Amino acid sequence: MGRAAAKSRVRNRRASAARASSKTPAAAKTGAAKTAACPRRPSANRRKPARTRESLKHRQARCRALIALLRKLYPDADCALEHGGAWELLVATILSAQSTDVTINKITPILFAAYPTPQALADAPIEHLEEIIHSSGFFRQKAKNIQASARRLVEEFGGEVPDTLEALTTLPGVARKTANVVLGTHFGKNEGVVVDTHVGRLAVRLGLTWNGRDGKDAVKIEQDLMQVVPREDWTYLGHALILHGRQVCDARKPRCESCTLSALCPSAGTFA
Repeated sequence: MGRAAAKSRVRNRRASAARASSKTPAAAKTGAAKTAACPRRPSANRRKPARTRESLKHRQARCRALIALLRKLYPDADCALEHGGAWELLVATILSAQSTDVTINKITPILFAAYPTPQALADAPIEHLEEIIHSSGFFRQKAKNIQASARRLVEEFGGEVPDTLEALTTLPGVARKTANVVLGTHFGKNEGVVVDTHVGRLAVRLGLTWNGRDGKDAVKIEQDLMQVVPREDWTYLGHALILHGRQVCDARKPRCESCTLSALCPSAGTFA
């Protein structure tokens, strides 16, 4: 009888363990359901997205109003890179990649004092070029590009900077953005909108792009801007947004409370 009772107790313990195990998944599912039903509250510092559901016609009208305000704020907005012509602007723009205008404006007077023309720079010792532009960053590649561009200008364009997008983008180190800077700033030709860090950021915040994923999506942002910005304002808008991005619409702490554009900006006041 004692042995039978022991066996019975073992069977009962095993049955209890099996029943407990079978309940675990259901309990887990119940807990998961409760979690899903009570999503985590959004952080107070989370930024609200800029308005995206807006007709093209309305966005164009709002953009024109924004440009009118910008022209009052920055009537003389121009390229921050100091230059004395198309050649100097071309070189300065190539050097400005991954650098600042302040840094480049310290470098170019020294560079052009030593090598004032495409021919002079084409014949310069590459080591000396690297030494002069060292502080611009990526100086070895930039030295190669500006010298190769100088040589191509001498050999293919008679030492003159071409005034077409197609010709400019054949030069080493010159992509669409650099070409747009030269064409718009020096030649007065609006072939595109220059989208740098500031322009990309403000285009997103102002709701002027709907295809750009973020401020770094320069290609899609430029395509959108070309649809909403009047062509005659393409170059001006780039210069004005750069100034506004530096002075007011900072990347981390935009001063929405004192921003003249806030009434037309879907992101105004959404930064904690």
